Amino acid sequence: MAELTNAQWRKSTRSGDNNGACVEVADNLFGVVAVRDSKDPAGPALTFSPTSWSAFVRSARSAR
Repeated sequence: MAELTNAQWRKSTRSGDNNGACVEVADNLFGVVAVRDSKDPAGPALTFSPTSWSAFVRSARSAR
């Protein structure tokens, strides 16, 4: 399990006002990108390798 104590969480600038229904990403950690539900910041987080996260972001951008 990745250590997320020093995670610096951020929301996408495209999130807008979704009544808190969005995700937060922490990409400042070494070797891991963490994703969590912004409505439950103390809850669980998913973790991905930076390579996997980059592939996901590229895919999501190309689907627009």
